[in-house]
Amino acid sequence: MNSEILENPKSTVTKKDVAKRTAKIVGEKIYLTEKVVDGVFQVLREFMSEADPEVRIEIRDFGVFEVKKTKPKPKARNPKTGEIIYVPARRKTHFKAGKLLKEVLKQPIEVQNQ
Repeated sequence: MNSEILENPKSTVTKKDVAKRTAKIVGEKIYLTEKVVDGVFQVLREFMSEADPEVRIEIRDFGVFEVKKTKPKPKARNPKTGEIIYVPARRKTHFKAGKLLKEVLKQPIEVQNQ
């Protein structure tokens, strides 16, 4: 595990962090893995944005990204004004963790004394 990430209870992991970790794992230079990581995210973004109207991207041992269609809401209400408004159908993203990731996340968290 990366100790820098674990020190802060709520850390942000960037695309560059993913590329650095990938470079370390596969034994390649960071600039090469940055290109690969950029490419993977670009392809995922393209699949999701081109969904007509839905798509399912399954990555074994990690999870499933889905683009789902929502229904239009012809009688939605603005909570501030009470005005009835129309909300058109749209697409939304959803992520469902895979079996292996769920098992890892189920492990108890070690509490450190401060």
